[in-house]
Amino acid sequence: MSRVQTSNPNKKRLVYQQGWVSIFINGLLFGSKYWVGIITGSVALMADAWHSLSDSLTSIIIIFGAKISSKPPDKEHPFGHGRAELIASIIIGVILGLVGFEFAKESISKLAERESVEYGTAAIWVTAISIIVNEILAQYAFWIGRKTGNPSLKADGWHHRSDALSSVVILTGIFFADYFWWIDGVLGFIVSMLLFYAAYEIIKAGTDPLLGEKPKSDLLDELKTIANEASGTETHLHHVHVHRYGEHIELTMHIKLPKNTTLENAHFIADDIELEISKQLNIEATIHMEPI
Repeated sequence: MSRVQTSNPNKKRLVYQQGWVSIFINGLLFGSKYWVGIITGSVALMADAWHSLSDSLTSIIIIFGAKISSKPPDKEHPFGHGRAELIASIIIGVILGLVGFEFAKESISKLAERESVEYGTAAIWVTAISIIVNEILAQYAFWIGRKTGNPSLKADGWHHRSDALSSVVILTGIFFADYFWWIDGVLGFIVSMLLFYAAYEIIKAGTDPLLGEKPKSDLLDELKTIANEASGTETHLHHVHVHRYGEHIELTMHIKLPKNTTLENAHFIADDIELEISKQLNIEATIHMEPI
């Protein structure tokens, strides 16, 4: 039976901490942007509010994934529960895509009806604060990602930064609103496209592991080095398949050994390679042996 890895509790705590901070702060940003969007009638600000909320939704996925993936394997789920995070991310991505579609329609309607918006001082302050806060959140996510080695936190950091950049676009537009009546409709459409992109990235991150991913070249190089050193011979590594279950990763691969190798020695060699892959890469490998 495969040895499913247990997670470092300190790393889990940092992941939870980053996630809850992101949810709380982006929830406040969502509320303030949406409120200003309602009182000004700005579709751009309301769409940007949803872009902020998408950061919170991404953090919910991270917390949900960390929580579910910590559950031990059971009879029905022998490889753990890590893929529940992927299912949640696909659902959230679809919801964001639908929201982006609605704001794109509303932006086009504003342009067709030649509606203009007066933003006011509140819009300037809320948007400027959003830029600063989201960049701080991005740096915080990058730092936690480096501490924990969690790749999803790097993606979360770039999501925060994309929200800051969308707010920069909105703030720039606010200062030109007195000169161009169409600025709010155009900005609303731009931010709706950013929502579409965020939805695409979230859905892609969820579907790729479910559909199956081609092993990266650097991983293949590491596996080849480990196999050759552990066996003491050229193993002619091939047929490498990676299966991700959240933090737990299973790998199957074929190696070739000299045809005069006894079954017992071949078994010991495969065990040594599997052990080294587990120790060095935190991946559980299953090896099929063939004669050269």
